[in-house]
Amino acid sequence: ALALLLAIVAPYQRRTELLVFALLGLAAWTLVEYLLHRFVLHGMQPFRAWHAEHHRRPRALIGTPTILSAALIAALVFLPVLVVSDLWRASALTFGLLTGYMVYAIVHHATHHWRAETAWLLRIKRHHALHHSPVTTGSRYGVTSALWDLVFRTNGPSLPHATS
Repeated sequence: ALALLLAIVAPYQRRTELLVFALLGLAAWTLVEYLLHRFVLHGMQPFRAWHAEHHRRPRALIGTPTILSAALIAALVFLPVLVVSDLWRASALTFGLLTGYMVYAIVHHATHHWRAETAWLLRIKRHHALHHSPVTTGSRYGVTSALWDLVFRTNGPSLPHATS
């Protein structure tokens, strides 16, 4: 709905600005994802206990309902930006963040359920598998990107690549 609103109804003269806000929201998602995973899912109860179940059974379909996540993004992103800015910027930023969230949901599912047929997915799957490994506990919180693990030095120890 936000994509249609932005593509069809948004003022034509603001499209470049709104594209920048959408891209900013998309980029911001990677940091939001890292912070939520590290400090909420691995740090705060009851989320920590719920997330521990995902670590125990990584192939089980355990996760936050998308409608709840979308509602939280609306309440914590859309409404505050709307208050300090305008409808178009709030919609564009929220659209970018929601797009990042949807990419995360697909990528996370792929790390546990899909065969890696590209080098990129193989890297992502390996990074996330190391996050789930008891050998590298407390590292690799990024799912769609390892950037913030590098920035915050939570990339964990380097392990040798398996040979085939």
